[in-house]
Amino acid sequence: MLDIKRIRDNPEEVRQALAKKQCDVDFTELLTWEKNRRSIQVELDTLRAKKNDVSKQIPVLKKKGEDTTAILAEMKEVAERTRQLETDFAAVDAKVADFLAALPNLPDPDVAAGGKENNAVVRTFGEKPAFDFKPLDHVELVTKAGLIDYKRGVKLGGNGFWLYKGDGALLEWALLNFFVEQHRADGYELILPPHILTYECGFTAGQFPKFIDDVFHLTQPEGEDKVQFLLPTAETALINFYRDELIEEEELPRKFFSYTPCYRKEAGSYRTNERGMIRGHQFNKVELFQFTRPEDSDAAFEEMVGKAEKLVQMLGLHYQLSKLAAADCSFSMAKTYDIEVWIPSMNEYKEVSSASNARDYQARRGNMRFRRKGGKSTEYMHTLNASGLATSRLLPAIVEQHQQKNGSIVVPQVLRKWVGKDLLK
Repeated sequence: MLDIKRIRDNPEEVRQALAKKQCDVDFTELLTWEKNRRSIQVELDTLRAKKNDVSKQIPVLKKKGEDTTAILAEMKEVAERTRQLETDFAAVDAKVADFLAALPNLPDPDVAAGGKENNAVVRTFGEKPAFDFKPLDHVELVTKAGLIDYKRGVKLGGNGFWLYKGDGALLEWALLNFFVEQHRADGYELILPPHILTYECGFTAGQFPKFIDDVFHLTQPEGEDKVQFLLPTAETALINFYRDELIEEEELPRKFFSYTPCYRKEAGSYRTNERGMIRGHQFNKVELFQFTRPEDSDAAFEEMVGKAEKLVQMLGLHYQLSKLAAADCSFSMAKTYDIEVWIPSMNEYKEVSSASNARDYQARRGNMRFRRKGGKSTEYMHTLNASGLATSRLLPAIVEQHQQKNGSIVVPQVLRKWVGKDLLK
């Protein structure tokens, strides 16, 4: 959530920053509501102070035998006025809160304006694989090797689902084991969160209310008014670890990672070349997350980008790192880098990791603060996340980039201790 004080002090600066995300906003109503809210708050504070003072005087006056009828009548009027002002405050406060909740995060100054057409490649790793034979696509490769069963996946879950089996299941689990091993070695703490989350989790992450229809909702018992949903990414759970909490500076940074399946509606039509595992309603992902002091978040971002890149490099895959333009960054993020692996059959790069810095946007939504050593005032934390990594596009990249002329697939060296084989065929 954006800082209302920043909007109040520099509305045009904020408006122009949001325009980089293709968000056209007029702050006229908001600023009117905010002025009214502050005016009401001042009057409320005055009346409450008066009530406290008079409440102390009344026993003294009664003890002296003085008549308190007029004062009591006045206090009755003060109480009635206070109740009305509290009602008015709640109404205008809700308007301000709803307006702010609908605004995306401000992009960092160095983030380009516009959509994905303005994304920029920062660097690449390795070379596009060159084949002296006609390569197969990942659907043909995994089907031929008996790694994935698409027909039975659809039979069990419907369109957008697949079933890992045999060596395919081992390869998928090897990827997850590899990621867990690496992140633990780097000092990240493993968290296994619930897969069913509450509305507050989605709101803090910045996915609700705007994107509430993008997730799978659970049917609630009759009369139950609480929203629950299947997590679309572990970030939605991890961001809520410190929700409504105040921690000490010494506890930061906190570095977490989590393995979960991710459940997504993926509304809209699938492109004809997005076959197999490129898009689906359920996929596995290991997520990295950090809570930091504001001054540490830039270094944390670079660390997380580097960690995700290292994993792809250790798998021997060609990829590119792209810096996203403002409108291609997600709603809650100020800056995002995507790691995109090369899928030969599609002749394009596909994202397998997004590393993002939300600054204090999510912390404001979730009221997550820290107190500096020896200080009394509190500050909002900064929050960052990165996929480390998602597997549903990694596995197609692995089988396509590492395929052999005879249709076999070379298992990356770092995965062989879990798969138990050098080749899959």
